[in-house]
Amino acid sequence: MTFMESFMHEHAVCWLNGRIVPLDEARLSVFDHGLLYGDGVFEGIRFYHRRPFRLEAHLERLFDSARAICLDIPTTHAALAAAVLETIAASTLEDGYLRVVATRGVGPLGIDPSRCANPGLFIIADQLRMIDSETRERGARLIIAATRRLPPDGLDPRIKSLNYLNHILARIEANQAGADEAILLNAAGRVAEGTADNVFIVRRGKLLTTPPVEGALAGITREVVLDLAREAGIAAEEIALAPYDLYTADECFLTGTGAELIPVAEIDGRSLRACPGPVFRDLASRFQRLVAA
Repeated sequence: MTFMESFMHEHAVCWLNGRIVPLDEARLSVFDHGLLYGDGVFEGIRFYHRRPFRLEAHLERLFDSARAICLDIPTTHAALAAAVLETIAASTLEDGYLRVVATRGVGPLGIDPSRCANPGLFIIADQLRMIDSETRERGARLIIAATRRLPPDGLDPRIKSLNYLNHILARIEANQAGADEAILLNAAGRVAEGTADNVFIVRRGKLLTTPPVEGALAGITREVVLDLAREAGIAAEEIALAPYDLYTADECFLTGTGAELIPVAEIDGRSLRACPGPVFRDLASRFQRLVAA
């Protein structure tokens, strides 16, 4: 199985513009600019034991993304948090995944956002599997994609927008190469991020990751891992990384809301020294204890 999102809709629940609706009634107009032009923002949020993980951080990033593209989300932080809890309560899942989406809304053809009167808002609760247990055990196989991450002067990586075509093209490269995931470089040839995750490496006991200024999303799970490293006394640093650093790392792993923590076994056919390595095992164990609590 490749490193892909796999939704199992039998448990899915949808909150749409203020109420829980049956899935066959959860519809958007074909004139919604979120569909027509990728004009909108989203967040992916895990819930464990029927509690959303790092909800406030996710909602803050959602509202920041919306503000950056001049999109007025038609509710408040508190009301949207309540809607998230309502969606989880309507779900039969103990642990699951939420997709919170705000779109520009319905408007006439043409990209002018001022012609969209009412933004759309919906939440999906479902299961999400990005990697099977066998791949998680042996470690993911990565390639470095030819597709480059869009530069910050084109689209700031801190905006979590609905337009993921850049990452989808890299994902296609991974599929065609028989790899589990692809790493995107920025225009300068330095490591940005994976198609749906942040990248960490370990060199000589130090944990290293790419800073957002290099093109990485400011990931919520990424921040959790950095916090856990500090608690564990593991030296951590945000630093520009090149492919050479990935190839010669002692360990490498990926983090993300969907991915959680995934060890990497090889990159462009080069095997890592340890997979899963001791630093990954320590942090993964701490992460599991955190979400269990």
